[in-house]
Amino acid sequence: MMARASIFAAALLLFLGAGESARAENLIVSVSNHRITVTPNYSGEELVLFGSIERDSKSKPPGTAYDIVVTVSGPRADMVTRRKERKLGIWVNVDSREFIQVPSYLGIFSNRPIDDIAAPDVQRRQQIGLASFPLPQRMGPDIANTVASAPFRSSFVRLRTEHGLYREQTSALTFLTPTLFRTGIPLPAEVTTGTYTIDIKLFANGAFITKTETAFEIVKVGFEQFVANSARYHGLLYGLATAMMAIMTGWLASIIFRRD
Repeated sequence: MMARASIFAAALLLFLGAGESARAENLIVSVSNHRITVTPNYSGEELVLFGSIERDSKSKPPGTAYDIVVTVSGPRADMVTRRKERKLGIWVNVDSREFIQVPSYLGIFSNRPIDDIAAPDVQRRQQIGLASFPLPQRMGPDIANTVASAPFRSSFVRLRTEHGLYREQTSALTFLTPTLFRTGIPLPAEVTTGTYTIDIKLFANGAFITKTETAFEIVKVGFEQFVANSARYHGLLYGLATAMMAIMTGWLASIIFRRD
């Protein structure tokens, strides 16, 4: 019985020791605005993420160079990318690929190029950088992730990047002091409403140290919110009202521009 108690005590001490080691560096972060409101004249915004690295006696020695990768992902949805070809002078869809529950917005922000921060296997394991972020596709009856150079994946990322909805900025994060940092998070006018998660990961000498998370929300207000709620919760009435408005607009235009 005493031997069993000794083993349990030793295991407990090892667990507590591992916990202390894991807490050698902690990340404390916040964003400038946790709730962004979208009005009819919304044209985009830039949030500021700021934070600090909290160290204790078990932290790496002073002067250690840290790296940080911030990954911002928006509400997820199924999306389709289509490949077109010109046939008989007309562009037609010849193939397509459905991406399953991928972020509507994906931003990667770091202080250095991802390849300089961590080795490829660490990038894949920690899912840092656009090339390593999982974007599962439906391939026949299966759903699988593909390499970054796969044609449909690269086209999907390129199209989202052109609209400012996917981006990788490897010099966007700045260390104000060895442990204090900040970065901007650009949000274009086309962002989707909902909850956005921010994943912050700390690296040192190519090794993953710790991570933390925070979030912010984008919501519609005023007339935009009324229209969105009507379309979502009262689809039939919204459709009838839209059709009636179109008919009334056409009738009114015919009266105004009628020639005698």
